[in-house]
Amino acid sequence: MNEKEYIVISLGGSLIVPDEIDVDFLKSFTENIKNYTNKGFNFVIITGGGSTARTYIDALKKITNPNNIDLDWIGIATTRVNAELLRVSFGDIAHSFIVMDPDSILKTDKSIIIGGGWKPGNSSDLAAVHAACSVGAKKVINLSNIDYVYNKDPKKFPDAEIIKKSTWPDFRAILPKEWNPGLNSPFDPIAAQKAESLGLEVVIMNGKNIENLNNYLNGEDFMGTVIR
Repeated sequence: MNEKEYIVISLGGSLIVPDEIDVDFLKSFTENIKNYTNKGFNFVIITGGGSTARTYIDALKKITNPNNIDLDWIGIATTRVNAELLRVSFGDIAHSFIVMDPDSILKTDKSIIIGGGWKPGNSSDLAAVHAACSVGAKKVINLSNIDYVYNKDPKKFPDAEIIKKSTWPDFRAILPKEWNPGLNSPFDPIAAQKAESLGLEVVIMNGKNIENLNNYLNGEDFMGTVIR
């Protein structure tokens, strides 16, 4: 797939399904990405699970005592439902099937490839990083519901400071050491390790601000945290 240059987007499930499916956001996001494909851009988009994943995980914990692998598979299934939703939303400019294994992305003449979660032990962030490796992308855009990453949880610590630029060692120091299903972290710590080893640039920004995403894609000033 080296003849095409791709940008990988990790699309947080909190944007797709904050409480229920955000139709307005999906309309705005898909139309905007379509505009960039008309300019020659190509994208791999990996979807998260959002509140759907948390709903299923919480329900299962009330029914039985599932292990982390079982919980991960539940979460992965919800990401793939979101991926199918997005794939159909893009119509015929998207590849006909969602990616199940980001290490084995087949060649396509389509401008958009959609995928979801991959396997237990990580989040859709790691699938996005592996997809970047697979297609030779050098950048991953992590779209979530935050404008910037902070050095600590701003909801708990009033003195938390915004991080605009960071190196991978410094960024990984503020992340949890392990991945657990339903983990609330700006980026999957396992994905961060992989991204560092690949020399990827990861940008974390608020996906609700479509104009800000455009600024980044256009090479203009934008709000977000850059890790490289």
